[in-house]
Amino acid sequence: MDSVLSYHERSKHHLDRYAPGPGGLDWASQPDPFRCYPGAPELDLPLLTDELPVCWDQLFASDGAPQQVRNADSLACLLQLSLGLSAWKSYGESRWALRCNPSSGNLHPTEGYLICPDLPGLPAGVHHYRPDRHCLEHRTAAAFAWSGGVLLALTGIHWREAWKYGMRAFRYCQHDCGHALAALSYAAAALGWPTRLLSEWGDAEIAALAGVDRAGDFPAAEPEVPEALVWIGPGRAPAAAEVLARLAGAKWAGRAKPLSGQHRDWPEIPAVAEAARKPHGTAMAAETTAPLPDLAPASRQPVSQLIRARRSAQAFDGVTALGAQAFHRMLDALLPRPGQAPWSLLNAAPCVHPVLFVHRVAGLEPGIYCLPRCPQAAAELRRAMRPDWLWAQVPGCPDHLPLYLLAPMEVKPFAATVSCHQAIAGDSAFALAMLARFDDIAQAPWLYRRRFWEAGMLGQVLYLEAAASLVQGTGIGCYFDDAVHRALGLDTGRFQDIYHFTVGRAVVDARLRHEPAYAHLEADGGRRNVRLRSSADAIRC
Repeated sequence: MDSVLSYHERSKHHLDRYAPGPGGLDWASQPDPFRCYPGAPELDLPLLTDELPVCWDQLFASDGAPQQVRNADSLACLLQLSLGLSAWKSYGESRWALRCNPSSGNLHPTEGYLICPDLPGLPAGVHHYRPDRHCLEHRTAAAFAWSGGVLLALTGIHWREAWKYGMRAFRYCQHDCGHALAALSYAAAALGWPTRLLSEWGDAEIAALAGVDRAGDFPAAEPEVPEALVWIGPGRAPAAAEVLARLAGAKWAGRAKPLSGQHRDWPEIPAVAEAARKPHGTAMAAETTAPLPDLAPASRQPVSQLIRARRSAQAFDGVTALGAQAFHRMLDALLPRPGQAPWSLLNAAPCVHPVLFVHRVAGLEPGIYCLPRCPQAAAELRRAMRPDWLWAQVPGCPDHLPLYLLAPMEVKPFAATVSCHQAIAGDSAFALAMLARFDDIAQAPWLYRRRFWEAGMLGQVLYLEAAASLVQGTGIGCYFDDAVHRALGLDTGRFQDIYHFTVGRAVVDARLRHEPAYAHLEADGGRRNVRLRSSADAIRC
């Protein structure tokens, strides 16, 4: 516990100094953003997401999207829309890929492993997903025999973030895991599949399942650590003992290719990772939430197009106001609804709550607002903050939306300052800080990671809701933690600020060139645009 909270304090940015970092970027040691396992058999996946007949609003309807059969085609859609590439950008001689799951610095520490029984077009076993090639690397075969769904393990490579961000990188790896979890939930919902985080699994079990506990398969300076395990599909997930028994004596193929030729150690990161390891059987208690009205319509845009068009804004115009209806819909989507993506993934009480800095929202006074995401949090946050905040109801706000005005004031300069002097936090329509419950981490240090996952999930919701409203968002991992706490009068023993976000009208950089995500595969004889199976009864995505 002390290691977790000590790390959190030492990794804070302050107005007069930043958390320890590399001080400059050694471009020669920049990590490869794509992990691969030379020697493992590869299975090319088709590119079929354009065929998904589902619009954004349909994900939130009572009947949801039609359920697809689980086969190589539908799982290819799942992986492409969650962990796959969305585009390439270039400027001068530099060229880089964007993905459907955003990442701090576009460094992408999160890896995905599909674990499945025999399915049409896909052999049973453990498969690593390569987003650059949109293929699966079959690391090991196993006689898995369950039915109803598949397992998807997420792991993290801390070095990818530490190369640029130093000590603070562990935080960003957890944010990115949260973004990836929400991305998986949305992609699964587009296929008509429920998702559930398997909280009862321990980190050691996830590591054994994904094969990342095999130290000899990875460069010593680039370990890969377990993060989360998700059940995708209906029915009951198999128990850990049942799954791992099928891997006893398995032969693993391939070894991880090194990502960098040189490395710098940040000993605080493996220390906090060890302190925050999750043991077996520590599942989160299920939370029963009161029913909420359906979300207001937002977009009839196809899900596949909206997800792939999501971008992180680099600058906002500082002028455009966001409509009240779009603003209310974005906040409403942050409230947990049973069975609805992405919050059905967690099935636990919300522990992260936004404090908003509103600049330009039609009909709304500029100022500081708060959105407690469950009823009990409103009283807790009120006790934990300045006693002179108003906590006033917001005129014109939907009755069920718990949005409170704390103080009417001009907050553009403040929002920019506490977000590491970044203009995007003041030039937007609104920005926010995410306050996470911290008073239970002493008893369960692994909850530290879970809080950052939840914040990342909030960020992913805002990214996609912004895209549905024809604006853009940006996650901000650089902020002055304690400066926010002081301004809010926050009791930091109860809550701490763990992520920032901002939404507005983006200014497009015309100097950047754009290329389709998989043009390099589509040009390869068109082989990725044909179905893996040609049987008449196969269901297409």
